[in-house]
Amino acid sequence: MAQYLIYFNQQWVGEHPPEWFLSRVEPSMAVIEEMKAAGVYVFAGGLEEDGPIYTADATSGTVTVTDGPFAETTEQLGGFTVIDVPDDDSAKFWAGRQAQGCGWPQEVRRIGAPPEL
Repeated sequence: MAQYLIYFNQQWVGEHPPEWFLSRVEPSMAVIEEMKAAGVYVFAGGLEEDGPIYTADATSGTVTVTDGPFAETTEQLGGFTVIDVPDDDSAKFWAGRQAQGCGWPQEVRRIGAPPEL
């Protein structure tokens, strides 16, 4: 089994009225419940769009924590799900289910194992 990250950037969601977003709650939560029932669910969560953002940087040899994202960017992570599945095809299946449930695109990437020490 391998862990995969399914994620979306906030900008991929698009502009929609509040009613549209409310209409996506039930189908997107149904996918999460489907993942749990299949035994592949690890964790999922949406990021607060207007919440605090901090950057930690230790490249100078001293840790500096500042407010805000490190770099100006046109895309910011909106939410993610971690799944544990046997192969790429399974990961793509769940990414597709999540895209259907949410109503916006998702990307999926394998999470690399940490190096052996």
